[in-house]
Amino acid sequence: MESLLLTVAYIVSSVLFILSLRGLSAQETARRGNAYGFAGMALAVLATATSQAIDSYALLLLALVVGSAVGAAMASRVAMTAMPELVALLHSFVGAAAVLVGFASYLGDAGGHGPRGILLGEIAVDVFIGSLTFTGSVVAFLKLRGSVSGKPLILPARHALNAGLLTACVVLSVAFGLAPDTAGLLYLVGAALLSGVLGVHLVAAIGGADMPVVVSLLNSYSGWTAAAAGFMLGNDLLIITGALVGSSGAILSIIMCRAMNRSIWNVVFSGFGSDSGAQARPQSGPADAQGEVVETDVEETAASLLAARDVVIVPGYGMAVARAQHAVNELTETLRARGAKVRFAIHPVAGRLPGHMNVLLAEADVPYDIVLEMDEINDDFPRTDVVLVIGANDIVNPGALTDASSPIYGMPVLKVWESGRVVMFKRGRSAGYAGVDNPLFYERNTRMLFGDARQTMDRLVAAVKARAAA
Repeated sequence: MESLLLTVAYIVSSVLFILSLRGLSAQETARRGNAYGFAGMALAVLATATSQAIDSYALLLLALVVGSAVGAAMASRVAMTAMPELVALLHSFVGAAAVLVGFASYLGDAGGHGPRGILLGEIAVDVFIGSLTFTGSVVAFLKLRGSVSGKPLILPARHALNAGLLTACVVLSVAFGLAPDTAGLLYLVGAALLSGVLGVHLVAAIGGADMPVVVSLLNSYSGWTAAAAGFMLGNDLLIITGALVGSSGAILSIIMCRAMNRSIWNVVFSGFGSDSGAQARPQSGPADAQGEVVETDVEETAASLLAARDVVIVPGYGMAVARAQHAVNELTETLRARGAKVRFAIHPVAGRLPGHMNVLLAEADVPYDIVLEMDEINDDFPRTDVVLVIGANDIVNPGALTDASSPIYGMPVLKVWESGRVVMFKRGRSAGYAGVDNPLFYERNTRMLFGDARQTMDRLVAAVKARAAA
């Protein structure tokens, strides 16, 4: 009877997780999706805690209390700009947990209910994916945090190195399944260490604008890690949940790669932003390398906005860093109150995390119906009077369409230069996160508004209101 109740609880949890993913697919239902996910996880933990598999309720309670406290503290303190690195760090926890459970299952001879050979194979797969996910996520966390350089680490014969590490992991895993217990443990440790090195190398070779895809891909890895652990432990809920997370993360990664006109293999193995392949423009340098920029000020920008009937705002990571989303919403409300049509254009890889800009705008109470994806708004720029580009760079780079020597050539971008006027909010004249110079700076209809995005936006809102009241 208890086994039946546990199975039913796991099925209900699985359904709630599916509803959660469905809810998270749209901004309007995201809050409901989070609620479904929370309920599903709470039910899964409660069902597991009441099963006969628990030997020590004291240790379980200690783990729940400590884990919940740490999670709550991290979630409450993290800034929106640090959310991508927090997600990467959480992925590393999944990988580390899978590795520890794999070793515990082997040493304790616990796990699934099949032949021992199958169990050993499940352990080997779980440890391999878990170790790769752990180290890769840690490197992604350090890159997003800025603790290590975001530039790709391109080693000589890196593809041969990856192939060699993968082959060695397979050989050690096979040896692990055939060897006696003591030697088998050594083989498993060796496979875990080498797969960890492979995870470091794979993510270290990815840089620049590919980091949103990396975060999504690591999310997929963590899902497959959980699924592998589910097979190893004979836990249907872990298998279902892991498969959901793994497949959804893979699908999202593919969608983002298509938005960049690249394949998933190109992202993982190309070392984006390196000097290999097409020759990139200098990563930094004087602004007159391609021409002269034309600066503007707050008063001139305010006059342009008040005269405009159609305004599009393109947010980027710079808006997140400056925490300017609330001031942006205030400007939006002011212009809309005067009858102007204001919309937001979101590029699939804007920010450092899939949906990063959508979350920021939702936090500032920007209406969902005026936040449009790239494909929905790109054809409207020729009819747009003013475009405000706030802290974005690579996603509005015309070189992606015209310069075959650019590392981002072929990547679909927002064609803001087709509008009447483009005002770019930037701290300085440096290149974007991908390290590529932007010809948009030198277009005849582009004006550069230098300074901190939040301070500049606050002054712009005040100027617009003052002019409107005059």
